[in-house]
Amino acid sequence: MFDHVVFGVSDYAASKAFFLKALEPIGLAVVSEGPLGIELSSDGKVSLCMFQTEEKPAHLHLAFVAENRQQVEAFYRAALDAGGNDNGAPGLRPNYSGKYYAAFVIGPDGHNIEVVCHEPEA
Repeated sequence: MFDHVVFGVSDYAASKAFFLKALEPIGLAVVSEGPLGIELSSDGKVSLCMFQTEEKPAHLHLAFVAENRQQVEAFYRAALDAGGNDNGAPGLRPNYSGKYYAAFVIGPDGHNIEVVCHEPEA
């Protein structure tokens, strides 16, 4: 659906470090970085872009797709290690669907970062 998502962050270095560590388990890495900010992608087609802003960023809910439940769990551990705050440990969310396996972490600017797997347990 998206080609890219761009948003401002209040502490560029902290957000860059958080997102790189937290989303490494699902393959996100730096595609480019320059005066306009940083672009992260896992496939070179869809990207997440961040830039430094002096404005207070509005809170976002960003949900990323995982290929399997192990990636969801690895994201959760990595995001907490990167300084994120727990907002929902890895697990099934039957109120969403019978296969919705996700974890949620609050990032540096208060964004709710989710990684979700829609596949059944392998």
